[in-house]
Parts: sequence; C-alpha cells; structure tokens
Amino acid sequence: MHPSDLFAPAFPAPPAFGQARTARTDSSVDSAADIDALLRLVASGGPAEPRRRLIADAAPAAALAAGPSRWHRCGLGASQQRALRQPDGRTLEAAHAWLAQPGHHLLGWHHPDYPPLLRRTPHPPLALFVAGDAALAWHPAVAIVGSRSPTPAGREHAGAFARSLAAAGLTVTSGLAAGVDTAAHHATLTAGGRTVAVLGTGPDVPYPRSNNGLHAAIVAEGAVISEHLPGAGPRREHFPSRNRILAGLSLGTLVIEAAHRSGALITARLAAECGREVMALPGSIDNPLARGCHRLIRDGAALVESPEDVMELLAPLAARLAGDLRTRLEAPISEPGPPPGTGSGASPAAHPPGDPDHKRLWQALGHDPTDMDQLVARTGLTPARLSSILLLMELEGRVEAQHGRYYRSR
Repeated sequence: MHPSDLFAPAFPAPPAFGQARTARTDSSVDSAADIDALLRLVASGGPAEPRRRLIADAAPAAALAAGPSRWHRCGLGASQQRALRQPDGRTLEAAHAWLAQPGHHLLGWHHPDYPPLLRRTPHPPLALFVAGDAALAWHPAVAIVGSRSPTPAGREHAGAFARSLAAAGLTVTSGLAAGVDTAAHHATLTAGGRTVAVLGTGPDVPYPRSNNGLHAAIVAEGAVISEHLPGAGPRREHFPSRNRILAGLSLGTLVIEAAHRSGALITARLAAECGREVMALPGSIDNPLARGCHRLIRDGAALVESPEDVMELLAPLAARLAGDLRTRLEAPISEPGPPPGTGSGASPAAHPPGDPDHKRLWQALGHDPTDMDQLVARTGLTPARLSSILLLMELEGRVEAQHGRYYRSR
C-alpha cells in the first residue's frame, strides 16, 4: 500500500459541528447562555488551566453561575474573577457579532467538537475561534513552517511539498506568516487541497496585512483558527503561543528553511513535546537558512527528501487519529493531566523584560543546562508561567533549550 492511501480514504467525515459526538448529551452545549459564558471566560485572560478546570465537568453557563467560591476552588485568580464579574461589554458584543456571521464557530474545551489531537497537548487553549470549515480541525494534518524570508529554492520546496501532501489527502497547516507559510498555503489552495491557518491575532485580523487576500481565500476554502478574541491585533507574545496550537493540531511538523534562531524551531520543539513527528529538509552548508534544519536533524528530527518520506512517517499517527474519528471520541470529555514535567496547562502569556517574573527567571538561569523542576524550585513560579517566559527568551536568542533543559545563550 502506498503511504498516501492511508490518509483521505481512511478518515470518515465528522458529524456536523455543533452536534454532540460522545456520551455527553447535555442539550445546553450550544445554548446562547453557554456561548456568552465561554466568551466571558476567554476574555478574562490569565492562566488557562483554572478556566479549563472550571468547565471540565459543567457547561460554561452553569460553571459561571456557580459563583466565586467555585471559581476560587478551581484556581482562578483575583483579576480573572474580577473580569468575570465585570466583563468588557464592548469586547463581548464584538465577539457575539463575529460569531453571528455564517461559517464562524467557537469550540470550547468542554465541547465534543474540540480537536482530539490538540486536547492531548500539554497547553491546550481554552477555546478556538474558527472561520471556515471547523471539521478540518479533526482532519489529519501536517504543519509546514520555515523562514519568513526563504531562498527561491526554499519557497519552491514549500510549494512542492504542500501540493503533494495535499494531493495525498493531508491538510496543510501553517501560520499565515510571510515566506514559507504563505507559499505552503498558496500552493495547497492552488492544488485544490485543504489548508488551515493558525493565527497569533484574532480570527478576523490577517497578519501580515499583505496576506489579506490569502486570509479570505483560506476562510472560503479551508479554515482560519485562533485562540484570541475577534479584533485582537498582533502582539509579539501571541506568536510563540500560536506555534503550540499549530504543532498540536498536526500529526507532524516539517521545517523547510530556518535560521539557527527561528520561530520554526520553536514549533518543531513543541511538536516533539506533543509526541508528534518532527521533520526537516536538509540544505547546502553555505545556506544560513539551512542551519536550523541541520540542527534539528542532529537533535533527532527525521531527514526528509520527498513528500513520500513525510507520508511514510505520518502514516502510523494518521491511523491512530482515524481510530479516534471512527469511535467519535468515546472517551469522557474531561481534562487530561499533563505529562510529567510539562507544566500545568496554562496558555503562554506576555512577560516583558521589566516584568519581575522575567527577571527572577533570568537570575535563576545559568550557563549550565537546568531542568524545569530546578527552575520551579529556584523561582517559585509555576511550570506554565516559566514555559511562557522561556518561549519568549528563546525567540529573543537569550536562552537555548537542550533535551528539556534551559541555559543562557553563550
């Protein structure tokens, strides 16, 4: 059997979104009250784990109505509770208006339509805003990422791999960024394939603005996904957290071109932490944009030279996802505990350089690799908070990671 035969035919179409797929038959799952409550929870901000815990065994409206005592037991902080009591009416009104438009969806952590692969990651978002075909969040996908300024050959490789993988039945996911992301999305659409863009902005805010047309095309032919409220603009700290969703939705991540320090390498590492396949395309030793790929390969990523290599690597993971779809996710809808050492499950948040937590972590880091448990002990910060700051430090080039240990860049 050819590897491509394991994708498109193996996946039954999910039931229409908004219909329960599991033993949970609570008729209020899609009620207006639940949608409003979930939007209020999203808008309250802060760590996601307490908010996920709040709706793990109760519909959002009921969880919100339970009041401050339950909010406190679930771990919501004072600022989150204050935001729930006094929500920003204008923000909620804008979100409701966005959801009222055709093809717009809100998938909460509590909902049976929440993507199963993303649910199993260490830091799943509380909710996803989806514009377009929400069922694509369940479809077997490969993330194609790389440089925002690729070489002509890198751009061609991104397009060629995307076209072949889409033709094989895989959904191509990427981040709508300039360069490799744009080439992958364009090529998939041109080939008539499925593509999903995961944004670091609100679902209605294309970034960069030069991709306005591409954003509209993906909404029409595929899906745009974001954890941020409609209208949310680009913020630097949103993009590392965007990468965890991109990695979590995909069976594997393919890096086409990447410099030694690149957001694509962060996506690849997050994919590995989720237990997904990490693949890299080798290049010339004279090409600085090949160095990140060579580093990934040295660290254990699969070296791939053709789309067939990618399909062969992803086939076993795709077969397991097909089983999830066939059984309609029969497992109870509840929050799984994070794997040991992966943190508490909160979404990464901003930590500017002047932030006390940022300074505390920097002082706790040395030039020798230090694991997360040691950093927790030294700083008193939660693993989730540490992870968010470390992601930003990595992108700044101040911190490097090696086998789950962190140290200051030399």
